[in-house]
Parts: sequence; C-alpha cells; structure tokens
Amino acid sequence: METHDALPPKVLASELVGTWELLSREDRTPGGELRIDPGLGPDPIALLIFDKHAHFAAQFMKRGRAATSEAEPLNLAPNNSRARGGYDAYFGTYDVDNSLGTVTTRLIGALSPENVGQVYTRTMSVVGGELTIRLETAASSGEPIIRTLRWRRVG
Repeated sequence: METHDALPPKVLASELVGTWELLSREDRTPGGELRIDPGLGPDPIALLIFDKHAHFAAQFMKRGRAATSEAEPLNLAPNNSRARGGYDAYFGTYDVDNSLGTVTTRLIGALSPENVGQVYTRTMSVVGGELTIRLETAASSGEPIIRTLRWRRVG
C-alpha cells in the first residue's frame, strides 16, 4: 500500500516574500462604522515589498493626488505611520513570528521623520496569492480603529 505524506503547511515567512499591490484599505471603528483616512483617501494606491533577506519597503499614495495636497495632522497613533501631502513611504527590516501570524517591522527610513526608528507589529496572513494585514490603531481624530489591508501578489 502506498502512503502519501501530507504537504507541509505554508509558513508566513516564505509566503510573505514578494511584491504586493494594494487591493483595499479599510478603517472601521470597533462597532463596525467605516472611517476614511483624510491623508490617503478612501481608495489609495500602494506597493509593498518583502524580500527574502528580511528587508521591506512600502509606498502609499492618495488616488488622484493633487499637486497641492492639504497638510495632514501629526498622527502619533500606535502602529501607524503618517502620510504627508497624500503620500506615505517607509522601509526597513522585518521579522516574522510564524506561530502568531505576526510581522514586526523596524523603520530605518520614512517620509515622516517621526516614524524613523518606529517598530510596528501587525497580524498578517497569505491565502491564495492574497495578503491580508490587520492592525489596531487610531484615526487622525484619535478614535480607535481596526485597519484591514488586502494586497494581491504581483511579483
């Protein structure tokens, strides 16, 4: 009788490596009410890259960003960076905790100087070529929100 070994489970650390394009970014209150981030708008465009050597980079831009975008308020919310002029970008290193399904990023560089050196831990999962990131943070008003980002693998 022939036996078949089960396929090994996919681990987040290996599934995360690649280039990802943002499908959606949604902020909701704990009660489920939708909130729109004024800095990036309801439908930003973004690119996220994780390489196999534990480096990452992220760029977000407000769709239809005007040449003279309004200034965003200082955002000191936990687990959140700050867009400037409808744009946010940062890069650094990352560690994956496969057992918890979390990724901890350390920002080496960032568009907003106050974000340099920040450390953020986020829950992530990859299923069928789609990356989902969930984090608890706060809106620019200070209201607690749960942010869910969905990404499609493009490289």
